[in-house]
Amino acid sequence: MPDDPLARADDPLALFDAWYEAARGCGIDKPHAAALATAGADCRATARIVLLSSHDARGFVFHTNYRSRKARELEDNAWATLLFWWDPLGRQVRIEGPCERTAPEESDAYWRSRPRGRQLGAWASEQSAVIPGPEALAARMAEVTRRFEGEAVPRPAHWGGYRLRPEVMEFWREGRDRLHDRLRFRRTEAGWVREWLAP
Repeated sequence: MPDDPLARADDPLALFDAWYEAARGCGIDKPHAAALATAGADCRATARIVLLSSHDARGFVFHTNYRSRKARELEDNAWATLLFWWDPLGRQVRIEGPCERTAPEESDAYWRSRPRGRQLGAWASEQSAVIPGPEALAARMAEVTRRFEGEAVPRPAHWGGYRLRPEVMEFWREGRDRLHDRLRFRRTEAGWVREWLAP
């Protein structure tokens, strides 16, 4: 039987790194896109696609408007789930844990890396707010473009990052006859507990 890296994996963060690099290298347009599921105080779950900004041993970072629905839900209930699906590889990764805002300095650093148009868009859009229509958003974009003409666009105080600290990480790999591989890691005080799950 050939050597199987999944069968001998004992570090979920290292395994994620390996799978993420494979996804980046196989032609997937946005390997950093993930579904983010949240639920607010009303316990009603919602989901949307976000883009992973960075990840390291501390967790998985994405950015948003702090006035958006997702942010309001995270303020009420910090627990969230990220789900990556890489179809060409037949793999998915689910990451569960609490979210917290990143430090302002981290948000500033990421903000500076963003294209100017996206910076202006963050000022123009009151994400998740009801608007009269697309024309209102275009008018607001024109307004902020004029406002910051000829100068650097500062990061709005209402925009920044969240870091999801993984408490559970599950790796799913497509198998024949729907006999998929599911390997779950749970964080405990003693370290990561490794468990195989039935598909």
